[in-house]
Amino acid sequence: MSKVILTGDRPTGPLHVGHYVGSLKRRVELQNSGEYDKIFIMIADAQALTDNADNPEKVRQNIIEVALDYLSCGLDPAKSTLFIQSQIPELCELSFYYMNLVTVSRLQRNPTVKSEIQMRNFETSIPVGFFTYPISQAADITAFHATTVPVGEDQAPMIEQTKEIVHKFNSVYGETLTDPNILLPDNKVCLRLPGIDGKAKMSKSLNNCIYLSDSEADVKQKIMSMFTDPGHLRVQDPGKVEGNPVFIYLEAFCRDEHFERYCPDYQNLQEMEDHYARGGLGDVKVKKFLNNVMQEELEPIRKRRKEFEKDIPEIYRILKEILHKGSIEAEKVAAQTLKEVKDAMKINYFEDQALIQEQAERFASDK
Repeated sequence: MSKVILTGDRPTGPLHVGHYVGSLKRRVELQNSGEYDKIFIMIADAQALTDNADNPEKVRQNIIEVALDYLSCGLDPAKSTLFIQSQIPELCELSFYYMNLVTVSRLQRNPTVKSEIQMRNFETSIPVGFFTYPISQAADITAFHATTVPVGEDQAPMIEQTKEIVHKFNSVYGETLTDPNILLPDNKVCLRLPGIDGKAKMSKSLNNCIYLSDSEADVKQKIMSMFTDPGHLRVQDPGKVEGNPVFIYLEAFCRDEHFERYCPDYQNLQEMEDHYARGGLGDVKVKKFLNNVMQEELEPIRKRRKEFEKDIPEIYRILKEILHKGSIEAEKVAAQTLKEVKDAMKINYFEDQALIQEQAERFASDK
């Protein structure tokens, strides 16, 4: 069996460091590993419209922004197929068939859907498209026979729902769809990076993000204003490490060699954490260290982006060409999967020679 990756992002704004450590950095590593036969990276504009139907311009404007983030991070169109979700009509038809295999109560129990509904204050006014997006996500994954889906922790319930749909379809219609596996970040801290305000999730809608496109000055300003331990009022006071966003970010981004370069008072993060916990280490010093670490990580991305932005009209032309070509390629694959699905369901009426022969014989015998 071919090894295939499918993953993607909603174009509702520029990508942030939560996307980067949660999935994007890993995608680039997997792309360059040579271990996968095919990699599909989807800009999920149709999914973004499920809660932005009244503001399609927001989605439209951010498609190129997300694509630019992709190239800046190192995704290579020669190695990965970059495409736009809405340009693959087969995904809608697959979703339609999968809806018959999922109950309303099962969608209501999906933890990701429940938390997203609460965050957006949808309550009983939830759009149907948003409510059923676990099903459309299953269509996205299965359309490309993805074997691996690199995502953050918040998407785990969605992959579980996809696996249920695959098992149900295959048990009813025969082995057709590929059962995908989730690929979570190795570092557990990267599963879900908190916002700089200390909220549980970094989110564009909550405006608590460090964006990959942020300038060096913006990144520094955001880090120096980060939420820490509210009880750590004086340097000499013992500080709380657990749940402290600054230390969570350090665990996600820093390595031992960073201490040698930027904070030689400590050999590793554990020593810094121990000092903070017993008192005597101020938040400003920790934040300055985090800023140095983050700037080192983000600088290559910024540098590539600046090169692209030297000629905006030309890079936009190139990005549109990349996405157009990728969408054509992706649709060919999705069309083949849809054919396989319709064959399995026996709704390929005009191609089913056995059915045509059977009908002809039955009508002939009735005469």
